[in-house]
Amino acid sequence: MASFSAALVALLVASCAAAAAATTFDVGDGHGWQTGVDYTAWTSDKTFAVGDALVFNYTSKAHTVTEVNKSGYDACSGGNSLSNDDSGATTITLTTPGVHYFICDVPGHCASGMKLAVTVTVAGGSTTGGTIPAGAAGGSLLPAMSGLVTAAAGALIVLAPF
Repeated sequence: MASFSAALVALLVASCAAAAAATTFDVGDGHGWQTGVDYTAWTSDKTFAVGDALVFNYTSKAHTVTEVNKSGYDACSGGNSLSNDDSGATTITLTTPGVHYFICDVPGHCASGMKLAVTVTVAGGSTTGGTIPAGAAGGSLLPAMSGLVTAAAGALIVLAPF
């Protein structure tokens, strides 16, 4: 029983640490999402993982955050976009490994450098396999973790010797 309890506690600690380890990145740092920023340089010293969030801050309706595939990125075309927003504050939670592509679909902006490609990894640095459950999207990992904590605590109480 004690070894099962210890394993359950270790799983709980590891799960909480993974949720706490998610990073929020302000795209472009102080510059935000606008023309004239070198987003390739911005990503060069960053590591992105499943669960991290990209926060795009920009002037509403003046720009878009349009997620595209590689051909849309290369051609600066949002015609077959995966998502599109022009609200001025867009948060994208990275839920799958691989390369994710974002452009501004306002004419001329992407061609002026307003495009971002991020390579997303899972634990261990892999860019393939693994996802975050759909319910965890949008930065809602911590509420989901509370149920795990409650269940683990209940299991430990039941398993505790009397």
